[in-house]
Amino acid sequence: MIKRELYMNRIRPFIGTELIKVMTGIRRCGKSVMLELIKQELIESGVSETQLFAINFEDLSYSHLQTAQALHDEVIRRAKEIDGKVYLFFDEIQEVKDWEKCINSFRVSLDCDIYITGSNANLLSGEFATYLGGRYVEFVIYPFSFAEYLTYYGITDRYDEAFDRYVRTGGMPGSYVYRTEDRQYDYVKDVYATILIRDLVEKYKIRNKSEFTNISEFMMDNIGNLLSPNNISKTLKNDQSEITRKTVSKYIGYLENAFLFYEAKRYDLKGKKYLANNSKYYLCDTSFRYAVNGTRNMDFGRVYENIVYLELRRRGYEVYVGKLYKKEVDFVAKKRETQIYIQVSDNISDEKTFEREYTPLLAIRDAYPKMIIARTHHETYDYKGVQVVDICRWLRE
Repeated sequence: MIKRELYMNRIRPFIGTELIKVMTGIRRCGKSVMLELIKQELIESGVSETQLFAINFEDLSYSHLQTAQALHDEVIRRAKEIDGKVYLFFDEIQEVKDWEKCINSFRVSLDCDIYITGSNANLLSGEFATYLGGRYVEFVIYPFSFAEYLTYYGITDRYDEAFDRYVRTGGMPGSYVYRTEDRQYDYVKDVYATILIRDLVEKYKIRNKSEFTNISEFMMDNIGNLLSPNNISKTLKNDQSEITRKTVSKYIGYLENAFLFYEAKRYDLKGKKYLANNSKYYLCDTSFRYAVNGTRNMDFGRVYENIVYLELRRRGYEVYVGKLYKKEVDFVAKKRETQIYIQVSDNISDEKTFEREYTPLLAIRDAYPKMIIARTHHETYDYKGVQVVDICRWLRE
């Protein structure tokens, strides 16, 4: 278990406050470990273990507590036996029917500090927003970054070799206990099947499972390409699948809700506005692409693009696809007053490829930083005001 300081630094200021701490993200990305790290820090600060009350609702031992009333009664009973503040940790809270009601009840009736995790992006909408508007803070947890991968394995040199392995096997921490790539991919495939069948097909009562699976795998194969429900529908119809644009749109929403994919909307750099048609979709971790679709077509350029997109999200940026006339900028990354323009490439040693990457950046006439992130194997250098950075070095920063 490594201390995920990127997230702990964000969570620490809220420990002990009345705000409900909500951690969201795809299944098996490490949310449960984050709860353990928080518990560790509380104990080290002098909180007694008897004050901590934790439940993982994926454990069948707690299936009898998967209603709001049952959970409420159990927690109130246990709280009476505890002196001082109660620290509540609920893992995969979405398994509890009407959980919003009991969480709100704890907030108003107990001297408590509440931490919850969930694997659904809709966790913070609907009833929860109604009951707890403005009384919670969300932390999105992602699979391991390359820097965390290095920490986990204790790697302090030969970073290029480590990066090549990370590109293939990704950041799902549960897969790291297996020694071979085949077994790691088997683990990731099992996680994928759980998400598709249990979290989505069963929850949303999807009748045509193969159709839904085809859309997910098509999106995996097209990370970094502009997609829309309309063009996905047309492509699948050419493959003899009769699926409507409306159904495709609904299915994409389900996949996003499970944190399997993230949408990067397009942003018109000249008109300073967001564009509604066509977006890019990126996987929560590139290991899913190789585990499910195979490694026959590695397509490193698009995989690097996916890795950079996720890293920007980890670092707190909002990420969009830039459009400038007929040119495209891979990413416009925004954070408060900061803005960065980024192109991502596999290999820019060829002059034509390098020109293709820097031309859209040089066409942007404002003073925000511009960057090409590629597999250069070199120190960072400047080309006409554009920083050219090796992806392995950038991810280690």
